[in-house]
Amino acid sequence: MIGENEFLLRLGDSFFMVFHTVLIFFNLFGWLYKAFLKWHLIVIALTFASWGVLGLWYGFGYCPLTDWHFDILKKLGETDLPPSYISYLLQRLFNLHIPGDVVNGLTLSFSLLALSISLYLNFFKTKKTADL
Repeated sequence: MIGENEFLLRLGDSFFMVFHTVLIFFNLFGWLYKAFLKWHLIVIALTFASWGVLGLWYGFGYCPLTDWHFDILKKLGETDLPPSYISYLLQRLFNLHIPGDVVNGLTLSFSLLALSISLYLNFFKTKKTADL
């Protein structure tokens, strides 16, 4: 039988696994659904703000969700956590151990691509072509 504290930690772990993973997929693909365009731009802009602005104090690429989730995992006894959440997901879900610089480069590249598409669709695509 697990204690109440461990139950809450495991619940927090499950919450972050679902919420953070869904948020990552939304950042990458939320621009695909027209009704989400404005929300996608807001969320991905906040993500980049976290990486850059908060990154001034905590290190480039800082994400509070990763920080909070990793705090929970450490309390559950996890050790040797990777430096990025994407690396953690790849290891936990698929047992893939890809070098951190490769993961970080791909994460930044795909995120910049999603941001660029979102900016284009939100500000530069004309009404006429949006209806096609």
